[in-house]
Amino acid sequence: MAIVEEDIERVRSGLSIVDVITPHVALKRVGRNWAGLCPFHAEKSPSFNVREEMGRFHCFGCQKSGDMFTFVQEIDHVDFVTAVERLAAKAGIELHYTSGGENQDRQRRRKLVDAMGTAVEWYHQNLLNSAEAGAARKYLRSRGFDGDTVRRFRLGWAPDDWDQLARSVKVPSEVLRDTGLAFMNKRNKLQDAFRGRVLFPIFSPEGDPIALGGRILPGSSDPAKYKNSPETAIYAKSRTFYGLNWAKGDIVAANQVIVCEGYTDVIGFHRAGLGRAVATCGTALTEDHVRTLKRYASRVVLAFDADAAGQGAAERFYEWEQKYQVEVYVARFPAGKDPADLASSDPGALSAAIDQALPFLGFRLERLLDSRRGVLTPEQRSRMANDAVQIVREHPDRNVRTLYAGQIATRTGLPMADLVNMVERGGGREVVFAAPTPRRMNEGAEFGALALLLQDWESIAEWLTEDLFADEVHVRAFRAVAESGGDLETALDVADPEARALLERAVVADLGLDPEVEVKSLIAAAVRRTLARRVRVTDPDEMLEDREARILLEQLDGSSVEKSVMDGLLQWLDRRSEERD
Repeated sequence: MAIVEEDIERVRSGLSIVDVITPHVALKRVGRNWAGLCPFHAEKSPSFNVREEMGRFHCFGCQKSGDMFTFVQEIDHVDFVTAVERLAAKAGIELHYTSGGENQDRQRRRKLVDAMGTAVEWYHQNLLNSAEAGAARKYLRSRGFDGDTVRRFRLGWAPDDWDQLARSVKVPSEVLRDTGLAFMNKRNKLQDAFRGRVLFPIFSPEGDPIALGGRILPGSSDPAKYKNSPETAIYAKSRTFYGLNWAKGDIVAANQVIVCEGYTDVIGFHRAGLGRAVATCGTALTEDHVRTLKRYASRVVLAFDADAAGQGAAERFYEWEQKYQVEVYVARFPAGKDPADLASSDPGALSAAIDQALPFLGFRLERLLDSRRGVLTPEQRSRMANDAVQIVREHPDRNVRTLYAGQIATRTGLPMADLVNMVERGGGREVVFAAPTPRRMNEGAEFGALALLLQDWESIAEWLTEDLFADEVHVRAFRAVAESGGDLETALDVADPEARALLERAVVADLGLDPEVEVKSLIAAAVRRTLARRVRVTDPDEMLEDREARILLEQLDGSSVEKSVMDGLLQWLDRRSEERD
């Protein structure tokens, strides 16, 4: 049974998180925090922090974080209800329960899984036996999918009809809607969500059917090539992999997982004898995905265009490597070929691409250097070296940076010592002034602003806007806090996993910051970024506005700053943001 929410809040407010943790951890006061050796991993220096007034803990070593209930769950290996009951007993609080809440959740999940299983089987039999699925069977044969492959992966066909599934299966309409299998159309009629598509069932790692992915046939007028189930109570895209239920055994055995872009790529790998392939379900790779994969393997091979995917997320890839002790590689395929094609035309090349996969940084560097082959002028070689240095400087490991600097020296003919110096400190005007990644340049001010926003809302909230944050994760974290009006629990509930992890760190950060200094730093960085994007502006009025912004920026850098200067720059940024929108 579930515990009444008001009682949970009474327990939370009736106990100090320090009192809950102290029996397990020797805590000492350090500034505004309490600190000690983390009970969840071995360490010699304290990285476990508790912020009493916020009711949160966070370990900067293993990244575990949460409230007092989370701590009891982790330390005693119990579920949430048991953790609340133990703390309620400690606080002398009587708990009240709803009728069968937890059992109802389990029963509801089983209903949704069973309904999805019924639909998967109905669509599968349609593909195997229906006359109208002939075009779908022909298409699959053209991709090299024989009957055994269709049966193994439970592929299906959704008829091009309004409600054939809804009429054919004995599943309540509300369950069909809750699974994303159907919806109410404008005429208030139940309509199938998938029509005229080859279907790829998506299963949980344990083998429960939880969602569907659908592909149109070539020549279809539907502009959406792929359509996927929406997020439901049984399906979370950011944590789900297509094919993990079939691949997990091979992944563990090889200590390697191949991450693809699409369902047919996964099946292609399996057909080629590489049964350790999975795919994200229409989303970019997230930290939750990496956390899931770490349970099975420590080597991750990306089998898609990782250069494009990594442009805005390179540093997160490196952070995930360090945080979860995984190694990220990238497979290179012949131009114009994807894994599904190679599985039919040249399975040996598919296997070789995995065997010869490059580390993520090495792949990005090789792609840049290979794009500029041929006889180069000194100026071209210098530009190539500068661009390559920018990529290498993103990596957090100094030894790795030095080794890649040697590769740049070999390809450009520039002195190794000069390139190492450029990688570490910047060796020329072009390197110094090229825009570094937002996280490297501005993490301190952005993180500090978020910490102040959580810990002392009134001191900084009026100055902060989304335009002041450059880092994508910081932007999402700010939105969550802003939308919650500074309420921590609400912000953590609405934040995505990456943003939530950032907020967990920020809420216990003891930084001793001056709000005005942090705001000035954010505004200055945002104005400089925006001005750098506007070098080609030709409109006289806009040029005048930009000049005024530069004047205000100079005043902002002074020791005494009028409020009107900050207001003026924020208004200028707001206008520029409207232009982009």
